[in-house]
Amino acid sequence: MSTVSQPDGRSGARHDDGPTEPPDTASGGSGATPPPEPDARHRLTALQGLAALSLDAMASVAYGPESIVLVLAAAGGYGLGFTLPVTLAIAALLAVLIASYRQVIAAFPDGGGSYAVAKAHLGRRTALVAAASLILDYILNVAVSVTAGIAALTSAFPALYDDRVGLCLAVLALITALNLRGIVDSAKAFLVPTAVFIGAVLTMVVVGLFRTAPASTATADGHPSLLAHQATAVGALLLLKAFAAGCSALTGVEAVANAVPSFRAPAARRAQRTEVTLGALLGVMLIGLSVLIGRFHLQPVQGVTVLAQLADASLGHNWAFYVVQFATMVLLALAANTSFGGLPVLMGLLARDNYLPHVFGLKADRQVHRHGVLALTAIASALLVFSAGDVNTLVPLFAIGVFVGFTLCQIGMVRHWRREDSPGRRGKVLLNGFGAVLTGVSAVVVTATKFTEGAWLVLLALPLLVLTFEAVHRAYARIGERLGLGRVPEAPRRARSLVVVPVSHLSRLTCEALNAAVSLGDEVVAVTVTHDTPEDRPAVEALRRDWELWDPGVELLELPSTPRSLGRPIADYVTGLTARRPGTRITVLIPEAEPARLWQRLLQNQRGAVVAHAVRRDTDAVICRLRFRLESPAGR
Repeated sequence: MSTVSQPDGRSGARHDDGPTEPPDTASGGSGATPPPEPDARHRLTALQGLAALSLDAMASVAYGPESIVLVLAAAGGYGLGFTLPVTLAIAALLAVLIASYRQVIAAFPDGGGSYAVAKAHLGRRTALVAAASLILDYILNVAVSVTAGIAALTSAFPALYDDRVGLCLAVLALITALNLRGIVDSAKAFLVPTAVFIGAVLTMVVVGLFRTAPASTATADGHPSLLAHQATAVGALLLLKAFAAGCSALTGVEAVANAVPSFRAPAARRAQRTEVTLGALLGVMLIGLSVLIGRFHLQPVQGVTVLAQLADASLGHNWAFYVVQFATMVLLALAANTSFGGLPVLMGLLARDNYLPHVFGLKADRQVHRHGVLALTAIASALLVFSAGDVNTLVPLFAIGVFVGFTLCQIGMVRHWRREDSPGRRGKVLLNGFGAVLTGVSAVVVTATKFTEGAWLVLLALPLLVLTFEAVHRAYARIGERLGLGRVPEAPRRARSLVVVPVSHLSRLTCEALNAAVSLGDEVVAVTVTHDTPEDRPAVEALRRDWELWDPGVELLELPSTPRSLGRPIADYVTGLTARRPGTRITVLIPEAEPARLWQRLLQNQRGAVVAHAVRRDTDAVICRLRFRLESPAGR
């Protein structure tokens, strides 16, 4: 059930977004073991959370190191020597973010991540900027992940290249269907691909560390090198640009903090375990791959990914190489699932705070924010069609939003610790402050370097989203003021009631409608719209005769209509009743048959909808649509 806002901006009804744990319990404090949740089977364990919410971050190892190498290649072979130092700096930032989001999970167990932090410590408008940035990042993540996965597929099978848009939409439909069944079902489905990818990359790193020379270079042979022939000096600007490009590997680490209510109790503790495990695995893979890049002196080449070269050099050009490539392709395509786990929860929180329609706060039986899932699918589908399934069209827009969210979250946590009187507060302030500086600089650099490539669209979309949130919030506030939410209403008082029942013929439906009407009102009037035409007169006379024979004790009033109109005569009659009987509560009870089969509803004439629309538009009468369910014959 959703309600409009109260005058103070709070929701007028409680939204069940999952159990809320006190911070001390979430942080590991002692206490009684909570009773098992009745819907626990629809919530995530720590391992399932890793599969459902970390695919984006895990898949980023396929393009994060490559982004660093492509930037440093401008400085020739000497520039590539800085791959490991830049990666170590990114790994340090990753550690800062993981530590920060672990604290965010404990402090904000209702989820929301940077939106919740900014709302509590940076003000309403800043919180909306954080929410808008996260929404853009999640939407773009879906489009980029799906197109990247299909790009890997079409690279292996070029004949499918012309069908890439259809393939993208098919993958998106599969992920949507799994998420509509529940986040746990999607986690179970993606658990094996995630495990295979992590195992393949870690195996590649371990085997590569024991090699003194590449096992094979067949993948890169014959492809032109992208290494600059005119080497340039490695300056601070180049290193900063490489750092910002490599930070694309950090996208997705915030998803766990956004979706804390999706975990089983104790939700915060399970989410923290998932966050730390994600950070450890991602850090080890990034550093390991960078070490191998330096160990094998790899260069970026056209048409072959760095990860493919590393697999070739470490494992050889054999079945193991293809396992790595196939696992990477699958995980890239499925990395969109991170958005399906985090965005609907975030939209639910925004709906609870009256910044999005309340329908996004509703949950299905499997604890699914169904409307959020479908909205994400619709927007992502439009992006896939708009970009023609080309990943290069979408990548320049990617990761800007997440850096904005990172920065606001870090700044908010600085203020959080300054207000808290807890042990180690100064160290936590310094940690989050340092992280805010790093992510803020990265956001500026990424935006500046990719501005002409399409980043300006993100800068335009952010304020538009914030303005949309504000408009929705104002609309709910106006409705709440008119409804008097938050104020004690007057005592109920009884008024004389009159029920108007439109009829067109005699049937069981007519009988059920009059039974309901005499139960509801002090007075009941049945009305029928008549048309004085040769083809209509027999039906009118038959209804008049049958009504007299039935004699239900309710007057049948004929409403003549010159034009062939149905709703207008009834609305005019109700308007006249309102004027003649002030103080009488008038209800229009519209009987409608509801077929047992969904397809049979296409056979209905929609007379009830026409009458309801006319009465609602022209009068203040209460409209009651009585649905009479038709049972199917046995065996049909």
